[in-house]
Amino acid sequence: MADPIRVANCSGFYGDRVSAAAEMVEGGHIDALTGDWLAELTMLILARTRAKRPGGGYARTFVRQMEEVMGTCLDRGIRVVANAGGLDPDGCAEAVAEVADNLGLSPTIAYVAGDDLLPRLDDLLAAGHDLPDLVTGEPLADPSGFVSANAYLGCWGIVEALERGADIVVTGRTTDAAIVCAPAAWNHGWARDDWDALAGAVVAGHIIECGTQATGGNYSFFTEVPGLDRPGFPWADIAADGSSVIGKHDGTGGAVTVGTVTSQLLYEIGGPGYLGPDVTARFDTIGLEQEGPDRVRISGTLGEPPPPALKVSMNRLGGYRSDLAIALTGLDVDEKAALVEAAFWRACPHEPDDFDEVHSRVVYTDKDDPASNEEAVAQWCLTVKDADERKVDRGVFNAMNELALASIPGFFAARSGTSARAFGVHRAGLVPADLVPQHVVLLNGDRTVVESSAPAGEVVVDPAPGPDAAVPDGQTIPAPIGRVVGTRSGDKGGDANLGVFARTPEAWAWLDRFLTVERLRELLPEAADLDIERHPLPNLLSVNFVLRGILGEGVAASTRQDGQAKSLGEWLRARVVDVPAPLLEAP
Repeated sequence: MADPIRVANCSGFYGDRVSAAAEMVEGGHIDALTGDWLAELTMLILARTRAKRPGGGYARTFVRQMEEVMGTCLDRGIRVVANAGGLDPDGCAEAVAEVADNLGLSPTIAYVAGDDLLPRLDDLLAAGHDLPDLVTGEPLADPSGFVSANAYLGCWGIVEALERGADIVVTGRTTDAAIVCAPAAWNHGWARDDWDALAGAVVAGHIIECGTQATGGNYSFFTEVPGLDRPGFPWADIAADGSSVIGKHDGTGGAVTVGTVTSQLLYEIGGPGYLGPDVTARFDTIGLEQEGPDRVRISGTLGEPPPPALKVSMNRLGGYRSDLAIALTGLDVDEKAALVEAAFWRACPHEPDDFDEVHSRVVYTDKDDPASNEEAVAQWCLTVKDADERKVDRGVFNAMNELALASIPGFFAARSGTSARAFGVHRAGLVPADLVPQHVVLLNGDRTVVESSAPAGEVVVDPAPGPDAAVPDGQTIPAPIGRVVGTRSGDKGGDANLGVFARTPEAWAWLDRFLTVERLRELLPEAADLDIERHPLPNLLSVNFVLRGILGEGVAASTRQDGQAKSLGEWLRARVVDVPAPLLEAP
């Protein structure tokens, strides 16, 4: 049986700390270095980059990182796996090869392609594969206008590249967890139907793929985390049975605790079955244990066969938008908002009905008896969208400028610009896995094809039980719910997830009874009319909500102040509810 493999992360998104690769390579022992660059929004950004610079639709920061650590990785036998290839994995691999040549090094470099379905959309539709919407099942009617369409590939193309001796593997759109699962599957020689081992590795990958979110970043109880001004990046020691230990290099900032790991487990998930192309990892079977300082053991994870279809991330250009915000300061906020809105439309060369979309709202950020100028300010916010860039461009901004001396007292622009900007719309579809083979290419070497479809089978999984605890009796005290629970929230297309976790069995018993869907609607009025799913995870002392449609057409098209729903959970934590007094006394 092979020893555990230590897989380290050095990127959670395109724009993450560039020095992280060197920190992980030089800061302690690792066997593999991985990084995730490809959020759904990133694919749209890379599509626009590729339109301007053909062949350049990849994460250039990864190439820079390889320049810093390639020699050390080769000396120490550290394998590198990254999905930084984006829309041009071959271009990224060639750029890495150029760096190697400049450094006088000769690594074996491979890339995995096959995920890009954009050139195939017409053929797929003609063959009767209509890429139904992941949530609604609505078929794709018109493929025109899309600038990216990429299937989420799994780990086996990467495994093939590693088996063929690749030192560096660059991929396109793989799942975030696949780049971590692949080195473990390769190291331990797992079969495609080793469901439990694969599920354990996917869980480890999900935890470390967002980098420092596993070591205290974005953690609700951040005041308890030391050194959070510069948290270290995480690693996972993945054993042959799929169990793992999550940790970080000694002497780095942040912390790895059951709390930080639980928080990251709840990030951007749905139901208890975490669907992937290689395995369905059952999050309702995960066991967590604090093994030591900055060491959390994960065990007991069970897996099921994956679904027969792959998720497809698609982006199209939605048109153009302009976003304005006018300050409403001091008294008579509603009256000021009504006047400035009426005056704007009198000055605008177009009527509201002329635009594809108009969103207008007042954001009440002002306070009574304000002690500072900023505390006196609310905002009237306007977003206009249209397929015609000229309609939402200069005329809109000129109309706002006309109001400066002719409308409300205290007028100033809280947010303004000088030109419209393009926005994208995200769609998640489905495609049969057997139609998307993975193409494994070694630079200056051979090419192989790896099938994406998984073995058929049926597995029965029983969820792990939660703690045997009762809700504390006695007095309740009005307090922010966040004094008792933590949260983690994020975007998935137009939907958002909101994970809520307790830290004691008694707090979980209260949370499970108290926070129903109806209660969540009361606490978050903006979600009152939405479809909301509720998924208890007693083994993690957690409950996960999925709020359908809260982000509209997705991050780039959303008109919410927080278009990625990252702050949704912290809003919930600020709401005051009646909390059992003993829970407020608990550590």
